[in-house]
Formats: sequence, C-alpha cells, structure tokens
Amino acid sequence: MSEPDDLLIEIEALQKKLQQARDSITRQFIGQERVVDLTLSTLLCGGHGLLIGLPGLGKTLLVETLSTVMGLDGNRIQFTPDLMPADILGSEVLDTDTDGHRSFRFVPGPVFCQLLMADEINRASPRTQSALLQAMQEKTVTVAGEDRPLGAPFHVLATQNPIEQEGTYPLPEAQLDRFLLKIDVDYPNRDTEREILLATTGTIDTKAVQVFTGEELIAAQTLLRRMPVGESIVELILDLVRAFRPDEPGASEQVAQTVAWGPGPRAAQALMLAVRARAVLQGHMVPSAEDVIDMAHPVLSHRMALNFAARARGDSLADLINDTVTSLTRAKAAA
Repeated sequence: MSEPDDLLIEIEALQKKLQQARDSITRQFIGQERVVDLTLSTLLCGGHGLLIGLPGLGKTLLVETLSTVMGLDGNRIQFTPDLMPADILGSEVLDTDTDGHRSFRFVPGPVFCQLLMADEINRASPRTQSALLQAMQEKTVTVAGEDRPLGAPFHVLATQNPIEQEGTYPLPEAQLDRFLLKIDVDYPNRDTEREILLATTGTIDTKAVQVFTGEELIAAQTLLRRMPVGESIVELILDLVRAFRPDEPGASEQVAQTVAWGPGPRAAQALMLAVRARAVLQGHMVPSAEDVIDMAHPVLSHRMALNFAARARGDSLADLINDTVTSLTRAKAAA
C-alpha cells in the first residue's frame, strides 16, 4: 500500500476517534459545538487556547472534561494578584536528613502537567504572567538555573473575563501571540440553555469517558503535520496574514487607517495548522478556502490591534477581519 493510502487510512481513523471525543465532551459541555471544535483544534495543533467568556458559561467544565476525554494529566491555577511565579513553577526547599545532612530538593509546581487551566489569567501581575512565557513556548521551565522539561504533550487553556477589568493586568502582546487560538464563549441559544437546565438540575449525572491517551494525542499532532495543503491554500494564508499589516504595500486603505500593528509570522504558522485541524474535524482529507475563512478570526483577532483613532470611532476588529477576508476571497475568485 502506498504512503498516500496509508495517510488516508490514518486520517479516517483519527476522524472517527475525534467524533467519539466530541460526543463525550458534548454530553458534559452541552451545545457550543464551535467552542468544542476550536478547543479540540488547539490540542490537535499542539498549541494553547485563550477562552474568552463571562463567568458561568462552562469554561472550567470544558477544560476539566477535555482533560478526562483526552487522557491528560490536568492541573488548575486560579490566578490572583498575589500569585507568585514560584506558585506556578515550583521552588527548591532545604531538606535535612536524619544524619543532619542538608540538601536542596525541587518541589514542582502545578505547571508540571499535560493540560494546565490558567483561570482568569489576567488577574495575575505581569511578573507572574511571565512565568508562563517560557513554559508555553519551549515546553520547559528554568528554576534555580536548571532546565526542567514539562509534560508531553503540554497545553495551556487560559480563561479571561471580557467585561470585568478592575484589578486586572492585560496580557502583553508577546504572551497573546503564544496562544494559538482565541476562543469566544458566548451565551447559549434558548434551546441549548433549556437542554442545559434539564440536564444539570436532575438526579442523573452524566460522565465523560476517556477516548484518547497522551501518546495518541501526540501521534495525532504528528499526523496533522503530515496532512497535505494545496499551493492555493498556502498562498491564501500568506495573503490573508500579510493583508492585515498596515505597512505592507498591498494593504487596503481600511487596514492602513485602522490597524496599529498586524500579525507576525507565527500567525501564518498557526493558521496553517488550524486549517488542517478544522479539515480533519469536518471530515475532509485536505484543507479548503472555507477552512481558512472560518479560522481567520480565532487565529488573527488577538495578534493585531486597532489604533487609537479607530478605537475612538468605535471600529470593530471582528468587522475588519470579516471585511478583509471577504474582499480578499472575492478578488481571488475573480482572478
């Protein structure tokens, strides 16, 4: 059997397994299929996700359910203003044995896991937030001069309240860029909320079941990178990312007048992986332009910012992304 045939069989097997994971997650996290797909995409790509939503929308439940379904060792950190880096990374303590001999022993912090939930990450000080920078990018931390590898796989799913900003510290651009996707968790529709109401106030407690193991997730991440991407999709990704850079020669007048800074190369890398993940979750064998369009907002919205004049006018970053994606795809269709 040829290698393309083997790849096809592996992708089909992964799609069946992902559907089982979806079914298990949605038994706990009812409705919100897009949120579930985006979170699964984050794990498939080997990245980190930033969940934006009001309290009570199930963000914590989603992460806990994912930990069970994907077979990952999970920890949770509640970020507060008095949280210190050592509370995340761990620290060395001085031990004394029965002979009176003293030695330092490292006590690992909660970051040493496979799936870390950083709850209300913007409530911690910049000093504490920075403790996650090396962990998220390099999958290792340095404590007392020694590099200590984290779990494999290692993912951070952070939550943030978009409304309450008192006593918070906005995430710096360098840390925002390390999140593969920004996932908006909105209110459920009426039918979904009715289903949630009936399912969570009765006596029957539905449990999520494990579908993946950590090793199987790593294999899925490797398989995703082997998935072929057509040249036209690669060019569309490049055109889309570069279209939001205000100093780019081909940038539209709207972008030049409203964007303070645009997405960097990491955005293109994230979009390339994200469109593959969406294609797999949708049951396709190769990514399409529809995948690029659908993943543009969660990949790009936290990697660019409006300038002061645009914010003063009340311009919307979501509208800008939608307008630019629409005009770009129309221009390519007409070419």
